[in-house]
Amino acid sequence: MAFAGNGPEALAKAAQLTPDLILLDVMMPGMDGFEVCRRLRADAVLGEVPILMITALDEPQSLIRGIEAGADDFITKPFDRDELRARVQTILRLDRYRRLLLERTKFEWVVEQADDGYLMIDEHDYILYANSRARMYFGLPKTTGQPVTETFMEIAKKQYICQPPNAWEVWPHLQASAEMQRYLVQPESNISGAFWLKVEILDLPPSASNLFQMVRLRDVTEKMSIERDMRGFHEMIRHKLRTPMLGMSNNLELLANHAKKMSGEEIADSANIAFQSFKRLHRQVEDIMQYLNAPNITASGPMFKLSKLKSITTQISEQLKLIPIEVVGLEEVGRVNFSISQRAMELVLWELLENTKKFHPEHTPKVSIALKRVNNNEISLQVRDNGISLSPEQLARAWTPYYQGEKHFTGEVSGMGLGLSLVAVLIWESGGTCNIANRPDERGVAVELLLPVHQDASLERLTKVGSKE
Repeated sequence: MAFAGNGPEALAKAAQLTPDLILLDVMMPGMDGFEVCRRLRADAVLGEVPILMITALDEPQSLIRGIEAGADDFITKPFDRDELRARVQTILRLDRYRRLLLERTKFEWVVEQADDGYLMIDEHDYILYANSRARMYFGLPKTTGQPVTETFMEIAKKQYICQPPNAWEVWPHLQASAEMQRYLVQPESNISGAFWLKVEILDLPPSASNLFQMVRLRDVTEKMSIERDMRGFHEMIRHKLRTPMLGMSNNLELLANHAKKMSGEEIADSANIAFQSFKRLHRQVEDIMQYLNAPNITASGPMFKLSKLKSITTQISEQLKLIPIEVVGLEEVGRVNFSISQRAMELVLWELLENTKKFHPEHTPKVSIALKRVNNNEISLQVRDNGISLSPEQLARAWTPYYQGEKHFTGEVSGMGLGLSLVAVLIWESGGTCNIANRPDERGVAVELLLPVHQDASLERLTKVGSKE
């Protein structure tokens, strides 16, 4: 405990000691307590220190001045010592809770941005907390407020194989310093490769480790798949570009060398095969050029009007021969422009809807588009289908250029693997964001675009007038 006889001395000692609590008398010579309180609150280090003001002024105006200066509580002279002690203990306890809450908020913000999954698990193996990445790995609800009713192992065994088995025999009673490495593995399937998560128990202070364990889930598939991906990329290029080139070359060579000896029907067949090969090659090159030109597409031409969504979606679905698409929420969102060009938005819708057909087992997806206003500056546009669900690896890499979700680069899936990458570039360039997740209600995928609204004063006035009518 330290004492000061006046305001300047109090400021100097506070800067020197950084106290847990300051008892500050209002009535002091020279600099009064209100001014000392204001200066303390303006200090980067001392601004968070609790301040209890002691005053002989029992007037509402004095209390208001103290609140404006930043005081946490007041006690009026003459005061009872027991009351003062109780006030001090209460303020210190509340400040401790506030600091703990602040530290927890910082912790949650940091781990929410992390590339790894993080879990807090209690002594009975129940999950107390999971960040977004861990929830994606385990297929848990997105909202952290929803309780998880199953244990870590119950959830893990439904989706993964625990490897090596002997490393998991004593779970969850593991030590952070244990040398044996543990993995959760999703084996290869018809549509995706193996997916590996490394499970690590992190060191915690003894006081915390008695209450829970902190588990890190690290995707280590990348380490094992870099070489495979490079080989796969080369295979894809060979299939996607070399195959149509061979079709053109072989048939043109046939025509050049043997056309005089061929019948008209044979010439037509060879010419048609060469032409179809050229069209296929042209589409592949156009995909690449379109992806490279995406930033220019975003800002060129008129902005996209939401009122045109229904007609454009109908045109695209007719061209792709899709079941009629349901659009919901259009009326609730209102008449707005997006900060993205119409051409760019048409490309986004085309790529998303084409993907729903391309990856549906029967190529007959049921697609819906849902709109929702997030705030005054953003609108959510969600495209949902009832096709296949994706593995964690596929979800994590969906926006990666040249990535295709098939297990092997066979060349059977059309396109260059740039569809969702093009969508991402177009949306990011417009200031929006995009997310992809498996549907919780049924098989299929939901792609959500958060699109910035163009702030046009004249359009806002038009919207208000229309709403009145």
